[in-house]
Amino acid sequence: MELILKQDVENLGFKDDVVTVKNGYGRNFLIPQGQAILATASAKKVLAENLKQRAFKEKKIVDDANKTAEALKALEIKIAAKVGTGDKLFGSVNNINVAEALEKEGHAIDKKFITVTTVKRTGKYNAVIRLHREVSVDLPFEVIAQAN
Repeated sequence: MELILKQDVENLGFKDDVVTVKNGYGRNFLIPQGQAILATASAKKVLAENLKQRAFKEKKIVDDANKTAEALKALEIKIAAKVGTGDKLFGSVNNINVAEALEKEGHAIDKKFITVTTVKRTGKYNAVIRLHREVSVDLPFEVIAQAN
């Protein structure tokens, strides 16, 4: 079954992509949830026209995302966390903590666009931030012991 995505769908595609999925997944989940429409010939023509009109706007958005990526690469993020014995943390550091640290630095980025493996020890780690479907940046950050 061929569908046109109306919004980004995790592990499937981005908005306005034409994807092929199994019939049940499309009919029972994507279409009722409003995440996709059937890719008929007329729908494909409308999509092509919309993409043509959006190309210019998209270029500006990508340029802005690249500027933000350069600004993020220059940052040194340190996240303070409570530490137990050795270098083991109480709890963990995840994408929410990275989003809060970026907010303090003046970059408002939604936590759902930040990918971090769950951190349970102090040290240096990497987060991947997706600013646009074509622009993602690796953000190194350090987890340090919180001063009592």
